Amino acid sequence: MKSNSVSLAVDEFATGSADSLILIGRILLAWVFVGSAYGAIHDFSGSVSYFRSLHLPAPELFTMTNIALEVLISVGLILGVGTRYCAILTFVFVVAATAVAHRYWEYPAGAQQVGQYNHFLKNISIMGGAMLIFVTGAGRFSFDRAS
Repeated sequence: MKSNSVSLAVDEFATGSADSLILIGRILLAWVFVGSAYGAIHDFSGSVSYFRSLHLPAPELFTMTNIALEVLISVGLILGVGTRYCAILTFVFVVAATAVAHRYWEYPAGAQQVGQYNHFLKNISIMGGAMLIFVTGAGRFSFDRAS
């Protein structure tokens, strides 16, 4: 019986706080892109070197495009602007990033492989979050809802 009342309380909290929780979720999901874009801007040459080490063509252009997309994703998710489109962009961007940069199976067993595997898992989680935002939309606290 007590279990049911706890379950009911949790459901009521989630339902009653949905818009606030969706806003928090959007910000938390976006934060990885905020941090990544900030790091790439402040260490542009390091980012270029990383993409060059992956044997990507035009690593400078790739870095600039990467930064632009991460900024767009960050702003869109945090402010709730074109949120469902931004969620799709996030999903596609992370699939591409995973395919290009986190092929853990290509690394020798050890710390590098474990690190890449952790990035791979993080990216799968981000894709799941993007799907949830796509389904739920931006919630009340967004520019999408204001228009």
